[in-house]
Amino acid sequence: MPEPRLPAAFLQPGSSSFSDFLAEQAPDLLPGRRAVPQGNAGDLAPHGTTIVAATFPGGLVVAGDRRATMGNIIAQRDIEKVFPADEYSVVGIAGSAGLAIELIRLFQTELEHYEKIEGSTLSMDGKANRLSALIRGNLGMAMQGLAVVPLFAGYDTDVDQGRIFSYDVTGGRYEETAFYSVGSGSLFAKGSLKKLYREDLGETDCITVVLQALYDAADDDSATGGPDLTRRIFPVVRVVTAEGGRRIPDAAVAELADRLIAGRMDRPDGPNAPLTGGGPA
Repeated sequence: MPEPRLPAAFLQPGSSSFSDFLAEQAPDLLPGRRAVPQGNAGDLAPHGTTIVAATFPGGLVVAGDRRATMGNIIAQRDIEKVFPADEYSVVGIAGSAGLAIELIRLFQTELEHYEKIEGSTLSMDGKANRLSALIRGNLGMAMQGLAVVPLFAGYDTDVDQGRIFSYDVTGGRYEETAFYSVGSGSLFAKGSLKKLYREDLGETDCITVVLQALYDAADDDSATGGPDLTRRIFPVVRVVTAEGGRRIPDAAVAELADRLIAGRMDRPDGPNAPLTGGGPA
């Protein structure tokens, strides 16, 4: 009788978690299980910075700047930090860029594996919990300076609204309301969002507000990259609605960014926030 082409472990019923299967069969392939020299390794690898998310009626927007830094050096000007997790969710990365991208690929596989094994998709809370477990598995790396702190968001079809989740390096999961930001420029981005965000924003206005927040972050945080007009490099923007997720074309983001920058020529600190009611000036 011919030998099976796959090892027996691949043919046996088991967990719907791909990361649990990997931990049992090939633990060295998990990002957090690799040996790292003692000491702080954070300055040895590029770091991704600011990610911003905001909800609007019927969906949400997640955007990230394009800069990666290594100490005081710009390591990359056009890195992508916002990825689809599945059809209805998006994840943005902040922290050690290479490790973060690998963790996100594992998370994408985790969700796809669950759907194939169980025949249904995970709930939004289930997805958020699976990502929390993956981050917790990276704690050893985080303690040596290779931290990964993503921002997870998606459209919850059970309640018909966008939801946003933030994390800490231990895998602690926190649901945010309306908008949030992570990364080195998050303090400035959140300040901008507090000024400009409204619950009744349309999709295009929500994208504009998120771009304004990234611009404000780049204005005060050297690790966050603003729109690069010379190279025509603009933030990555993804929108998720009941119809699923999609990336906003670079040409459309460029048009909004050009309009934003034109407004900043007259008012460098950005639009006024109304004291009562209204919207961005």
